Amino acid sequence: MSAIRASLGSALVLLALASLATVAAGAESTELADGPGRDLTIGRCIVCHSLDYIPSNVPAMNRAGWQKSIQKMRDKFGAPITDEEAKEILDYLDAHYSGKAA
Repeated sequence: MSAIRASLGSALVLLALASLATVAAGAESTELADGPGRDLTIGRCIVCHSLDYIPSNVPAMNRAGWQKSIQKMRDKFGAPITDEEAKEILDYLDAHYSGKAA
């Protein structure tokens, strides 16, 4: 029975590592538009999710939508983003990834 538990434990560890590698690979494959606030946006967003989230939401987002999303990340998920950083990220996302008319 302990051999089965050890095998199961090893399999779970390998699965977790594979999941982390997949997330990291996805982050590396997504190239965000160059511009002021890009590096800050990458640095804060990649902590919790793939960068694919950003361009995939363009059709549904405008400045107000991005502002709501940033606030949700801060309030509900505890994203470590200051007010000044939130404004810089919002300006960047609005300039490069807003697709929906206000």
